[in-house]
Amino acid sequence: MLGVRNHAVSLFLLAGVVALGFGHLPAEGREKDGMHYGAGLSVNVPMPEAEVAQAVDEVVKNTIIRGTKEYNKDEYVAGANEATSTRAFPAWTEGGKVFYKIRTHALDPRNFKDGGDLGTLAVRYVVQGQGEKNSVLRIDAVFVEEFRHTVHASNGSVEGAEYKDIHDHLEAMELIKQEAAEAAQSRQQLVSRKLLSKDDPSLPTVLQPPVRGEERSPEDSQQPPVAPKAEESPEQHLQNLRRQVERLVKSPGAPLKASPFSTASTLRSLPPGTEVLILISTPYWYGIETHDGQHGWISRDQLEQLP
Repeated sequence: MLGVRNHAVSLFLLAGVVALGFGHLPAEGREKDGMHYGAGLSVNVPMPEAEVAQAVDEVVKNTIIRGTKEYNKDEYVAGANEATSTRAFPAWTEGGKVFYKIRTHALDPRNFKDGGDLGTLAVRYVVQGQGEKNSVLRIDAVFVEEFRHTVHASNGSVEGAEYKDIHDHLEAMELIKQEAAEAAQSRQQLVSRKLLSKDDPSLPTVLQPPVRGEERSPEDSQQPPVAPKAEESPEQHLQNLRRQVERLVKSPGAPLKASPFSTASTLRSLPPGTEVLILISTPYWYGIETHDGQHGWISRDQLEQLP
């Protein structure tokens, strides 16, 4: 369970613990009565500084600021940009990696004390390593009026909503690491079975590595491993199994993403025809492994089955 260290902990309910033990934070703050404005959010994250910084970087680049809005019909404030610094905050001198996301000319964004008029909406994210496996993530948000330069403190809604977005990215990163380890073990078993079956044809053919995320019925889970059809040779059966767990990158190629989000950082570009192994299946993304062992995410519509 993550520890929320700011005194505005009552703003959030740490519940629904999943995967990393992160608590899901609601995107909206409490009613204004009794709020602690300007407290910010500080969270202990059980992941290395580099991985937390990667997730923060992806969220900083997504061009939106959650937990606030300009008009009632909006879900968030759009049009934000990554920045290396901003006058909205004093210079940070306490170490760690610092990120900024700002939206200029924001019109009276919600959830800022006595906010109004036109100004700059700014969010600061600080990632500080705590040993090799833990980090502290701090998020602060302010609104600065253009003409009077008055700084308005956040009620915590922006910080909580932005953390939730970062949490989702971290969760996806952890999931693909776990699945990659499982797939590597399954692939090793597949290779071993293939080698054994060449020496002794009476042995069962290789088992299919699991593809996580696919729907399976109770009947499917009780079925024995797929056996080759009588008319299939071992080589044909192996090819059929490969078609189920491998895909080819479509033309003109595809970016390999660090997380299953279009705004996630691109690890590399895969040329058309590149073979990849599916480790995780979601409605819109595949978590994959390349032949050289790199892991990442590719949009489902950018892959096709083997010929």
